[in-house]
Amino acid sequence: MFVLVEMTDTVRIPPWQFERKLNESIAEELNKKLANKVVYNVGLCICLYDITKLEDSYIFPGDGASHTKVHFRYVVFHPFLDEILIGQIKSCSQDGVHVSIGFFDDIVIPPESLQQPAKFDEAEQVWVWEYETEEGAHDLYMDIGEEIRFRVVDETFVDTSPTGPSSAEASTSTATEEVQKKEAPYTLVGSISEPGLGLLSWWTNT
Repeated sequence: MFVLVEMTDTVRIPPWQFERKLNESIAEELNKKLANKVVYNVGLCICLYDITKLEDSYIFPGDGASHTKVHFRYVVFHPFLDEILIGQIKSCSQDGVHVSIGFFDDIVIPPESLQQPAKFDEAEQVWVWEYETEEGAHDLYMDIGEEIRFRVVDETFVDTSPTGPSSAEASTSTATEEVQKKEAPYTLVGSISEPGLGLLSWWTNT
């Protein structure tokens, strides 16, 4: 679920921090810049693990701050494909079941990846697994707040960095579209379409 990623960055330390130890100032600046941010094709950054190398610091004309090239390792949330995780159902919609694991909410289990046969209950706004037994079908509801075990089957990264508009009109229309459909920079796609996956209560209650 968590991996160590080697990174390199140039860190700017303002003059009023020169009295502090350089490592402490750099660690603080790196966490300010990266913690809880998604790096494209890398994952969700959690916290600095360690600094492996500090290169020479430079002060450029017109800027009293020091600039140091830093090699470091960062703890990143990036589950591997086929990894099994446990989260809580945050909401349900026609698009599927939306899951949260506390610090990360952009997880969706699409309808085709649910235990089958499944149906969406419009009145309750939840998905239901129509579990077949010898005595007939039983409706097992995927209620909000229930713990759910799922397999990671896909991931999507979206480059959310700003782009310059080609014209004033394009800028207005693009801004409107972005407000209407704000995409998450990092989304996990899950599946529960196999025995043992789904609500924990399905497999623990006898």
